[in-house]
Amino acid sequence: MRREKEIQLQKDVYQWVVGWIGKTRIKSPSRNEIAEQCGKYLQTNNIELPVSMTNKLIEQIQFSVLGLGPLEVYLNDETVTEIMVNGPDTIFVERKGRLEKTNLTFFDEAHLRKVIQQIVGKVGRRIDARTPMVDARLQDGSRVNAIIPPLSLKGSILTIRKFPHQVWKLKSLVKQETLSEDMSAFLESCVKQKKNIIISGGTGSGKTSTLNALANTIPKCERIITIEDSAEMKIEHPHLISLESRNENIEGTGEIPIRTLLRNALRMRPDRIVVGEIRGGEAIDMLQAMNTGHCGSLTTIHANAPLESLLRLETMVLMGDVDLPITAIRPQIIQAIDVIVQQERLPSGERKIVSIAEIVKKKSITNYVLTKKFHHEKPKKS
Repeated sequence: MRREKEIQLQKDVYQWVVGWIGKTRIKSPSRNEIAEQCGKYLQTNNIELPVSMTNKLIEQIQFSVLGLGPLEVYLNDETVTEIMVNGPDTIFVERKGRLEKTNLTFFDEAHLRKVIQQIVGKVGRRIDARTPMVDARLQDGSRVNAIIPPLSLKGSILTIRKFPHQVWKLKSLVKQETLSEDMSAFLESCVKQKKNIIISGGTGSGKTSTLNALANTIPKCERIITIEDSAEMKIEHPHLISLESRNENIEGTGEIPIRTLLRNALRMRPDRIVVGEIRGGEAIDMLQAMNTGHCGSLTTIHANAPLESLLRLETMVLMGDVDLPITAIRPQIIQAIDVIVQQERLPSGERKIVSIAEIVKKKSITNYVLTKKFHHEKPKKS
C-alpha cells in the first residue's frame, strides 16, 4: 500500500511539473527548476516528507522529465547488461546472465510511451499505429527494440541491450572462464593464420563479446572493415573502418542493409571483413568474400550447434535473390568456413564456449568432415 502511495505521489508531482513546463513553454528546464517545482507542489499540498524521500522524489522526477524515467538508474548501473520493460508496471534487468525483477515502474502507459517516443525520435524514427515496432539506439550505442499495442497485448514493450564500454580481449574471456587457455591459444592461432571463423550460438550467449576478442587479435598491419546493424564492436586497431547499416526513414526510404555495405566493403581494399551477424541474403556475399581472397573474415550466426549453423547458412543463401541449387551452395560453404565456435548461456547465467569445430575438406569439394577440436561437457541436470 505504501508503495502504491509513493507511485501516485510521483505521478502527481510529474504531472504538476509537466503542466508547469507547458504553461511556461520552457524547452529545456534545468534540474534546479524541476527541483523547485517539486518543492512547490509539496508545499502547496501540505505534504511533509523526510529529506531522503524528498531527494529521491526530486531525482525520479528529474529522470522522468529530462531522461528515461526509471530506466536511468539501470542505464548507469554497470552490472546491468540488459533492460526489459514488460508494460508500465514491470521492469526486469539482466545481471551476470540472470534475470531480476525490479521494484521500479513507470507512472502509466502514457509515461512509458513518452519515453519510447523520446528514444526513437532522436534517431529519426517513429512508432505509432502505422509502425507499431521499431529498432533504434541510444546515444551511447545501446541497442533498443520497442513494440506497442495492438501488436503487444500487455502494453508497450521496451528492450535495451546496453553498449559494452570495455574492450574485450581473449584473456578477459579466459579470466571469466568463458573458454580455457588452450582454446584461447588455438583461436588466436586461427585468426593469425587467416582462418575464416563463424561464432554460433543463441541470443545473449556472448557471441559479440567473443567476436570482439577475436578481432582484437588481428595483426596491426592489416586493414579491418567492420559491418554491423548497430555498432557494438570495440576494436583497438590502428587501421579500422566501421560501417553501420541504416534503417528506412520516416518517409519509408533511405534503407541501406548490411548486404549493400558488404558489397561496397569489397571495393575498399579490406584485409579482413568482420560482420556483426549474418541473418539473411547477405550470407552469399559473405561466402563469396571469404572465397575470393578475403581470408580471415569473422562473423556470428544464430544456431544451436556447429552443424546447424552450416544448415542455417544454406537457408540464408536461399533467402537472397540468387537462384542457386543446394549443389552449388554447399561447396561454397565448405570452402569458405574453416572453424565454428559454438557458444551457449548456461542455466547458471554463465556464458561458455562449449565446442570449437573445424571443417576438414575432403578431395571432393562437396564433402566435408566436421571435427571437434575442443568440447565442453555441459553440467548434468539435477
